[in-house]
Amino acid sequence: MAVIGDDMREVDRVIAQRLNSGVPLVGQVSSYIIAAGGKRLRPALLLLCCGAMGFNGVQRINLAAVVEFIHTATLLHDDVVDDSALRRGNATANETFGNPASVLVGDFMYSRAFQMMVEVGDMRIMAVLADATNVIAEGEVLQLMNMHNAELDEVNYLQVIRSKTAKLFEASARVGAILSGGSPALEAACADYGQALGTAFQVIDDVLDYAGDSEVMGKSLGDDLREGKATLPLIAAMQRGTPEERALVKSAIEAGDCDRLHEVIQVVRRTGALDVAREAAGAEAARAVTAARQLPPGPHADCLIELATALLQRQS
Repeated sequence: MAVIGDDMREVDRVIAQRLNSGVPLVGQVSSYIIAAGGKRLRPALLLLCCGAMGFNGVQRINLAAVVEFIHTATLLHDDVVDDSALRRGNATANETFGNPASVLVGDFMYSRAFQMMVEVGDMRIMAVLADATNVIAEGEVLQLMNMHNAELDEVNYLQVIRSKTAKLFEASARVGAILSGGSPALEAACADYGQALGTAFQVIDDVLDYAGDSEVMGKSLGDDLREGKATLPLIAAMQRGTPEERALVKSAIEAGDCDRLHEVIQVVRRTGALDVAREAAGAEAARAVTAARQLPPGPHADCLIELATALLQRQS
């Protein structure tokens, strides 16, 4: 995304500056997880939407840092809830510093994000980001309630990921439009783009848990199954499999059983469940492209279109 390369470097500078704390452990944990990298998709969406509308104000940089702080806080808490030991090929913060430090530094990052929001002084933007943060928390709780639930259907699966993952994508893009003074129609197009992209991103992430390369992904295959998550590949496999295959997948979800992961992967692949999930992601990516084409034409809108298209090819 060369078109926002300079902006993204400035965002990284602001992130490093605003991680400063008088408490050394806060800085250590924050710097550890930020330095671990990541795609920075949420700040990129905000900057691309601003760029598409010709907005170059400094607050686009600060708010891009805000959405990355919110996202990073959710990662810190997620890894504790999921008891994860590996993220992006590195030990998670909770594995390195312990659960208490990860939870509390996650709280610090949420509160730092809200301090920075207040500095912008725009109640509409604050409302969008506060609402998004609340919906993400609800999505996390909803996912927790659905752990080991082999009866989860596609509608309820999508409800979880649109809350837990897609909501911050949507809010990031919407904030870019609001900050730029975009019309209600342009704001709606940005929000639609963000929601569709975020949904496609999570569906592909769930596909990779059964079709990816653990070394490329930087995490172990089968993590979702170990956590008892009924993701779309498993839902589709149960719908399309034989009674014996359905029973195998159902039992693995309910028990969080990775001992038979190889067999579950074979069922997922044999039934065409991965294709079903990829088609669902493709439909969301197409919806994102349609939304992006409603924005003023130019390199930033082109980049949004390319991003949605490339998402379907991701391997990590």
